[in-house]
Amino acid sequence: MDWPIFVGGLWRQTATALAVRNPYDGSQVGQTWLAGPDELEAATAAAVAAAPTMAALPAYERAAMLRRVSAALMSNLDALARTLAGEAGKPIKDARTEVERASLTFGVAADEAQRIGGDVLPMDLAAHGRERIGLTRRVPIGPIAGIAPFNFPLNLVAHKLAPALASGNPIVLKPATRTPLSALALARLLDEAGVPRGGLSVLPLDRATGDRLVTDDRFKLLTFTGSAPVGWELKTRAGRKRVVLELGGNAGVIVHDDADLDHAVARLVAGGFAYAGQSCISVQRIYVHERVFDDVRSRLVSAVGRLKLGDPLDPLTDVGPMIDEGEAARVAEWVDEAVAAGARVLTGGKRVGPSSFEPTVLTDVPDHAKVCAEEVFAPVVALFPYRDFNSAIDALNRSRYGLQAGVFTASLENTLRAFDRLNVGGVLINDVPSYRIDHMPYGGVKDSGLGREGPRYAIEEMTEVRLLVINRSR
Repeated sequence: MDWPIFVGGLWRQTATALAVRNPYDGSQVGQTWLAGPDELEAATAAAVAAAPTMAALPAYERAAMLRRVSAALMSNLDALARTLAGEAGKPIKDARTEVERASLTFGVAADEAQRIGGDVLPMDLAAHGRERIGLTRRVPIGPIAGIAPFNFPLNLVAHKLAPALASGNPIVLKPATRTPLSALALARLLDEAGVPRGGLSVLPLDRATGDRLVTDDRFKLLTFTGSAPVGWELKTRAGRKRVVLELGGNAGVIVHDDADLDHAVARLVAGGFAYAGQSCISVQRIYVHERVFDDVRSRLVSAVGRLKLGDPLDPLTDVGPMIDEGEAARVAEWVDEAVAAGARVLTGGKRVGPSSFEPTVLTDVPDHAKVCAEEVFAPVVALFPYRDFNSAIDALNRSRYGLQAGVFTASLENTLRAFDRLNVGGVLINDVPSYRIDHMPYGGVKDSGLGREGPRYAIEEMTEVRLLVINRSR
């Protein structure tokens, strides 16, 4: 199936075809086209031209447009899920969930479009403020450049498009070239829902051409989701534009001795192995109190061993392939490195076929091993025992990342201590860091990023506060 690209409100093909392949078996699932400098310039110029129209669009019209997209996503759930499963290798049951989440993201953004307000300021805090009143309102920042990753090619795109349009901004989006079809399908729904001409462009771009999104000063904000090294490098070249970075992590979990272990293990399995661990908040490091360590280890190994690795279109599949062969090879190298340094493989540990990797549990992993110190982005978790809760917090914090963390405990004191001391963007109690509902503030600290996503919080990044002061004495 051919998927044209969306350039400033027009569907186009170019001279450079882009075949999109299923990472599970290499079969072609669709063909689109790479945009070149001319198409990017046309999209950018269209966004600049559309900015006044977008800013003037009334809140009720923006909200209605986004609600139409939310409904259309659910009406097309099965077809979109198959597209996701095909291009990303995502198990079909997880792909369906992603479509549902994208629908929620647009629905929440529609609500937030009607809640963009301001404040009345008391100006008489000093004598020269008498007889004056101050008002603020949020105004659109202007054209936005968005760069999205491969792992949630529908919902993470939604988290850039929905708040941009909700706040009256045009946006030019670069989807991942390995998974562009879901973003183009979403562009089709937005076009049908009535996005003004030039208000949206979705362009698969090669790295060199895509870099122009970063350096072009006509864009007033860059929103990027991807790896930490790439994200921070982009920030150095972004110039004066505002930058929002949602980057990587090596998410940690603490399982205390007072936790409900049945619940904790079930959530650890879901959090560590969904979509083959290819999520920046996938469970990676698990710190377990020494009194329950052996029990948790036994339960976790047994549960992970029952996961079904296979075809993402099989509804019984729990774990699909990595996004490509190179990623599967990298993970094998990292696991082998950890084993050579003293780690033990409790289950899994092997590459299967060209692009799949067995769900893997490790223990005795040195802190410096890549599977612990870096973002593994794979179906691999490592177990560590601890003696007291404070030492577990210290261990979890010994990371250059800080996106989200999970804590399983029945103690309010431990809950509050974790909230106070864990140096992360979000703390999840009695759940895994992989949990996200799409209206919540989402983002990290340290190398995990800058700014927050979630429609309300993204809208704050995508708008400027404008002040009006009225002198009532004249």
